[in-house]
Amino acid sequence: MPENSAPNHLDKVAFEKLFKSHFVHLCNFASQYVSDMDAARDICQKVFILLWENRENIQTNQNVRSYLFTAVKNRCINHIRDQKKYRSRVLDVDIQHIDVAFEEDHLAVDDLKSKIEKALDALPKKCRQVFEMSRYEDKKYQEIAETLSISVKTVEAHMSRALKGLRKDLSNYLHLMMLFVFF
Repeated sequence: MPENSAPNHLDKVAFEKLFKSHFVHLCNFASQYVSDMDAARDICQKVFILLWENRENIQTNQNVRSYLFTAVKNRCINHIRDQKKYRSRVLDVDIQHIDVAFEEDHLAVDDLKSKIEKALDALPKKCRQVFEMSRYEDKKYQEIAETLSISVKTVEAHMSRALKGLRKDLSNYLHLMMLFVFF
């Protein structure tokens, strides 16, 4: 009796049954990791191809379902890692172009910094203090409230007033400020 027709190995019928009963569930599982359903399907297909290619080593009396979900999860993690590497390379190229643009616009950047300082100086003292604690010191509203002995609602009001004032005073420079925020 040939080895691949032994009852405890994965044969064509058992493989097809496994594929039909698990493929949709595995795709849904993969889509929880990768947001693109096409990528999720590709990942699941590759797992099934690998399973078929290694069918002689698969024992059907073992938990194949568990193997499938683990393999899909690992492939999803690899996919996410590879996507991050790709995006990082793309951003590196984009940032190099932005660096050149900033060098050419050095005066505009200095002007923007000056405008930001003037806009912050125009804010009421407490309002500016709350804004700086939030944005420059990365403090949460609750921390700011405790430090200044004011309510969280008061912190929110100060932040709202500060942002409104800064938007008004810096409306001509929003395009440059977006570069600072994102890069």
